[in-house]
Amino acid sequence: MSVNNKRVFYVKYLANPIYADILKARPDVRLDRLENESPEDVSAPILSAAHAYQIGAARDELARHFHVDADLLRRAPNLLIVSSNGAGYDPVDVDACTVAGVIVVNQSGGNAHSVAEHALAMLITLSKRIIQADRALRREANVNRNALMGAEVGGKTIGIVGLGNVGRRIAALCKGLLGMNVLAYDPYLSTTEMAERGGEKVTLDELLRRSDFVSISCPLTKDNRSMIGAREFALMQPHAYFITTARGFIHDEVALEQALRDKRIAGAGLDVWAKEPPPPDHPLLQFDNVIASPHTAGVTTEARENMARIAAEQMLDALDGRRPPRLVNPEVWPAYVKRFERTFGFAPG
Repeated sequence: MSVNNKRVFYVKYLANPIYADILKARPDVRLDRLENESPEDVSAPILSAAHAYQIGAARDELARHFHVDADLLRRAPNLLIVSSNGAGYDPVDVDACTVAGVIVVNQSGGNAHSVAEHALAMLITLSKRIIQADRALRREANVNRNALMGAEVGGKTIGIVGLGNVGRRIAALCKGLLGMNVLAYDPYLSTTEMAERGGEKVTLDELLRRSDFVSISCPLTKDNRSMIGAREFALMQPHAYFITTARGFIHDEVALEQALRDKRIAGAGLDVWAKEPPPPDHPLLQFDNVIASPHTAGVTTEARENMARIAAEQMLDALDGRRPPRLVNPEVWPAYVKRFERTFGFAPG
């Protein structure tokens, strides 16, 4: 086997340096780094030779010309694998990859516990009105504590949209730690599967009507874009809170702003945005009953290291001809196998 005959590149950053350490331990793998500002004469040869692209999961941190679309795939004719740093893959046009015979993999589950903890922290902080109390103390003298009365979450109902790696952990924490009731909406899981993951299977409308807290934990797809809009917020109870640690564009920010302004819901916890990070004058940041974070639910030391490790291991497995465990577009496998064999001289299993 010749040295550095397998080419991997990334742009700007990796989840953790351990990714580079793992790949660089392999003499047959070359890892190249580009910047958003890399000139064409630097980036073009790397794209042209690349077999794999380790791509950032945050769409607004990556220059548009490094998003994976039909244009980039034309500039990278040897590309076989696109691997997202995270569970999400917003900068990747999966359909275009499938047409080109390119597999897309993510690192689903790698940061699930961190994201679940973040959702739980938002839930408790909203219910106990901790942020409003903190802000009142910083702005006012002689704060009336009775005006900041919160509520216990024990015995309340949480509705979880998406009972995958993150959703099931939220369910376990809410049920086991806090004694909450768990409703869940996930069209991809059966009633039995939902029960095994700790949730009662209901329709989305029923979940919105019955829940004291609504948590969005599903990936963004072409089917659920703007899934939570004005109609859905109107179904929620006036005392209920909306929490999302999923992806921007699943909920309609304008509709949420109006629901908060009209006091149709009690507040919101938002980790994801249509534009990330949101500008300081974003309308949703002007509400005291909104907790905001800049897509940091999964940004912990432990999660970043875990994500980088499983990304590196999955990348090497794929380059060695093994079928990746977190394949986003499995329908491309037969076409990918043929392209892989033409490139490396053996068929992946």
